[in-house]
Amino acid sequence: MSRISLLSDLLSSFTPRSWFSDQPNERTTSVEELKALCSKLVRSRGEATGVRIAADILSGIRGLDADGRAAFFRMLAEDFSPHRERLVEAAGAYAAEPGPQTLSRLQREAEPPRQELFRRLNLAPGGTAELVRLREYLLPLLADDYEGLKPVDMDLRHLFGSWFNRGFLVLKPIDWDTSARILEKIIAYEAVHAIDDWDALRSRLAPSDRRCFAFFHPSIPDDPLIFVEVALTRDIPASIGAVLTDEREVLEPREAETAVFYSISNCHKGLAGVSFGSFLIKQVAEDLKDSVPGLSTFVTLSPVPGFARWVDGLDETFVARLDAGEKRALSIIAEEGWAFDEKQAEAARPGLLSLAARYFLTERRGDGQPIDPVARFHLGNGAMLNRIMHRADISPGGLKRAKGLMVNYLYDLPKVEERHEAYADEAAVAASRQVRQLLPAGSERRTDAVTAKGHAA
Repeated sequence: MSRISLLSDLLSSFTPRSWFSDQPNERTTSVEELKALCSKLVRSRGEATGVRIAADILSGIRGLDADGRAAFFRMLAEDFSPHRERLVEAAGAYAAEPGPQTLSRLQREAEPPRQELFRRLNLAPGGTAELVRLREYLLPLLADDYEGLKPVDMDLRHLFGSWFNRGFLVLKPIDWDTSARILEKIIAYEAVHAIDDWDALRSRLAPSDRRCFAFFHPSIPDDPLIFVEVALTRDIPASIGAVLTDEREVLEPREAETAVFYSISNCHKGLAGVSFGSFLIKQVAEDLKDSVPGLSTFVTLSPVPGFARWVDGLDETFVARLDAGEKRALSIIAEEGWAFDEKQAEAARPGLLSLAARYFLTERRGDGQPIDPVARFHLGNGAMLNRIMHRADISPGGLKRAKGLMVNYLYDLPKVEERHEAYADEAAVAASRQVRQLLPAGSERRTDAVTAKGHAA
């Protein structure tokens, strides 16, 4: 165990229980009263006094309704931003005479007082979890007032990037002996393939060919931040049904050659955009490689959440340029029950896979990245798009999201860094020959009209 992990585990033993799911006391406080308390907290020098004020502020925020929270965020944006005149003066002084003193003054004036406020709120019991919840309240409001509230979100995201740094995170296995409190959260947080009850959870954790790992933060020791479920198999499975069925042959770990990451769930909306999922997959892959020596292949079995929306939104001009097989597939999948008619499903296969190849290899957002969010995540981590699978998830959700398709992203550990750099520099999509051969001849890379703000395509 690393020194950092040991320290994190030690810290976690002293921290309060998570407030993500608990309901601490609330008090009715107006936004004006909260503004006064926030100003007082930023000015306070006594640690004990600061902790008490921070707790009062968080209690007051919990008592706000939706309109009150929106007003609170606007207050933070307007009243806890840098002082414009002092900032301009400090910038002028540094431009006239660059040096340590003028630079320090410029840095001090450029930092929004909000950041110091958030740091001090973090001192309150459960403060880290409360601030994550606070950002969860903020994110939906950005749709209506993006520019006005963006600075508040940027400050929270900046601080979270430091507070949830990989060095502070603790990787822990989740198994059937894990505390019931955490297991309940695994059931609730599973975002890809729903866990219906405790028996279903047991089937994912107890067998010898199943693994689950989660990242925890020392200040939130009983609430996972993100977790991944892994199946140990001989070969790459062709469907999620083959992974989740209780009727499969349970494999002894020594017989496994493939580790399949079949579900990755981020647990808290307030941490959206704070990247630690890549660390999770790479760390788990390395740990599994050490503990299960026979493993040689590390792949995901991933959903394609934007494919159905893309297909359904194709305009007539684009459809007119498709080949005959693709047009036939579009006609078939428009019919109810097509996925359960073997003859129709097989007829749709070539065209549907061809469309999927276009979706992954030629479609782009305005910033040049693929339009599929899961693809951006795994390709950005250094994985390769390895295989596109027809009828791999024919559950209602799988058909609604992706017309039944799923994909494998291959984590070739010696090449992960190289592919990560290529994607970071050029948004290069690493794809297998098998995937590239699905692309119709003459297909050209397109740039979608989606902006680069990070909104979903």
